[in-house]
Amino acid sequence: MKKRIIVLGSAVVLIVVIWSVAWFVLAGMIRQNIEAQAMADGVSEPRVVCGTLNVSGFPFRFNVRCETAQIAMGDIAVDVPEIRAGFVVFSPTAIRLSAQGPLQLTDGFTGTRNSVAWSALDASIRLNDWRIARASVSGKDLQWSDTLMGETTIAQSPLVELHLFDIPEQHDPQRGLAALAGYALANEVSYPGMTLTNAAAEVQLELTGLPDDIRNWGDPQLLLLMQQAGARLNIVSIHATDADSVLDASGALTLDAQGLPDGAIDIKSVGVAERLGAMLAEPWRTLVFGTPAEDGSFANQIRFSGGSVYSGLVPIASVPPLF
Repeated sequence: MKKRIIVLGSAVVLIVVIWSVAWFVLAGMIRQNIEAQAMADGVSEPRVVCGTLNVSGFPFRFNVRCETAQIAMGDIAVDVPEIRAGFVVFSPTAIRLSAQGPLQLTDGFTGTRNSVAWSALDASIRLNDWRIARASVSGKDLQWSDTLMGETTIAQSPLVELHLFDIPEQHDPQRGLAALAGYALANEVSYPGMTLTNAAAEVQLELTGLPDDIRNWGDPQLLLLMQQAGARLNIVSIHATDADSVLDASGALTLDAQGLPDGAIDIKSVGVAERLGAMLAEPWRTLVFGTPAEDGSFANQIRFSGGSVYSGLVPIASVPPLF
């Protein structure tokens, strides 16, 4: 009996030692991959630099904390005081993230400087065989400010949510294609520049023809591959309101063989064109929103075809190929 206990105890100790070594090896690999992002060119992929990087959570979690994070992509530079990410060892495809603000955003090309502050900013992503099952971002008490000269509030909202959901019935495993539904919500939005107060907005989208493996999303030919797969962006609903205005939009867009957008968006509104005033001078206000009906409402269709944008039958702009 004593010998069996010794053998069992030795086996437990051996398992603990092996697991401990494995955890620290994996933690080192996570750290190495994050540190490697500091060597990215900031053009084809973002460059991420952590002032302080810590990986903890032994024995059953991996918690990553990146303090004084700097993210650069092209002319855009973002500074974040702290970013956290974590997952449980037994469920590595369910990741939770959070960030401490305020975020500082600088555009080296235009010279603009913005700040985004929040009381809580959390995100989560859950994968199913490298296919997004669900991804969410939730921000509370957000305030977007211009900080180039002093601090001027651009917009604020007590709650903003963004969600992506897999559409299982549209998954095509043989072709490696998936479909996602997107939902965005903003409550009690204040936008002084447009005299908006207590506004609300909801957006519902569906995107089909997307590679089901997120590891393929970085392919430089992604849009071409999606076009060949018959990808389609359905604007199910855009609904925005405040005390005096209503805006609704819906439609669908695809890409043609030349990479040009093709489709139409229907826009209906009440009080929006008048609110924009000098911000969208004529004839553009009418070309976007249409002419008013007897009840004061506006309706128009914006079409995309052959590299041109049409208001009804009138060409108003051109768009370049997207691939």
